[in-house]
Amino acid sequence: MTGQDYVPVSGTSGFPSERALSAKPDVVMVAVADLLDADSPRTGGVDAAHVQNLAESATELPPIIVHRATMRVIDGVHRVRAAIARGDDRIAAQFFDGSEEEAFVVAVHRNSAHGLPLSNADRTAAAGRILRSHPQWSDRRIAKIAGLSDKTVGTIRRRLPVAVPVQRIGRDGRRRPVSARAGRLRAGELLDRRPDAPLSEVAAEAGIALSTARDVRRRLKAGEGPIPPKQQLASKPSRPAGHEAAPVSVPAQAGPGEVLPDLRDLARDPALRATADGRAVLRLLSLHTQTAAHWERLIVRLPPYSRTTVARLARHCARTWDAVARRLEGDRAVDRF
Repeated sequence: MTGQDYVPVSGTSGFPSERALSAKPDVVMVAVADLLDADSPRTGGVDAAHVQNLAESATELPPIIVHRATMRVIDGVHRVRAAIARGDDRIAAQFFDGSEEEAFVVAVHRNSAHGLPLSNADRTAAAGRILRSHPQWSDRRIAKIAGLSDKTVGTIRRRLPVAVPVQRIGRDGRRRPVSARAGRLRAGELLDRRPDAPLSEVAAEAGIALSTARDVRRRLKAGEGPIPPKQQLASKPSRPAGHEAAPVSVPAQAGPGEVLPDLRDLARDPALRATADGRAVLRLLSLHTQTAAHWERLIVRLPPYSRTTVARLARHCARTWDAVARRLEGDRAVDRF
C-alpha cells in the first residue's frame, strides 16, 4: 500500500474517518533533505530538549507521516530533527494521500494521541482551525481528534464566526440535524425544490425520522410551515425581574459604508448604558448594524418558502428605521412610527 488507507471514506464527511485516522500504511525510507517543515498544531514550535532526548535514545523511532503531495511532515517533526542530529540522511516514513486540510486533522489526532503532548493552548487552537475548515463536524468528533471535551469544543464554536450547518457529522459518519427545527427546515427546503422526492431520501438528507419527513410534507401541502406551532412558540429562558441583558457585542471591523465605529462609541457612553431605555437602543442598533457578510450568511440559509415574508418584514423595518432617523434629525412631521 501507499497510504490509500488514509483516503477519506466516501459518503460520510469527505474527511478522514476514525478508521482512516488509525490506519497503518507501508513504511518506506525517505531522504531527510526532501522533507518540509510541518504544518504543526504546536504553536510553541520545536522542543529542543525533546529532540535531544530522541537523538540520544537507543530505541528505534516510529515512522513519521508525510503528506505525499507536498512532502510536508504531518507527524514526527521532532523525530526528523533527531535524525538530523544523529547524522542520518534517511528516515522511515508513511505517506498520506489527501488534502492539506485532511493532513492537518491527521496531525492533530496523532499529536494528541502519543509522543510529546500538545498543550491545552495547542489543542484549543487546533480545534478552532478544524471548526473553521469543516464546521459540519460534531463537537464530539472534533473533541476526539483534538483531545478536548465536547463541551470545550462547543464553547470554542460559539466564539468563532463560523457557519452554522443544518446538520453535523458525528464520529460514526452519520449526519444529524443540529436541532429538530433545523431538520424540519431542511426537509421543507428539499420538498420545496423536489415536491415528489421519496420521503426516505428527504429524511436521510435532512437527518430526521421518516415520520417527521411525512409530517413536513403534509404541513406543506396544507399551506403551513414545516415547523409545528408548538415548536415555533418555544419560549426563551426567562430573566430575573429587574435584570437587563448587556448590549450585544459589536463586531471589531465594519464593512464598506457601515457605521459600526459609531455604535462602538455609543456603547461606551455611560448615559446610555446606565438606563434600561439606553440599553434597549444599543441592543436594537447592535442587531441591525451587522456587516454585509453577516447578513449574507443569514440570507442564504433561509428556506425558499419564507423569503417573501422575510422581505416584506425587512421593508417594514427599513421604513420604521427611516422614520426614526428623520425624527432624530429634527423632522417634526414624523410624530409616530
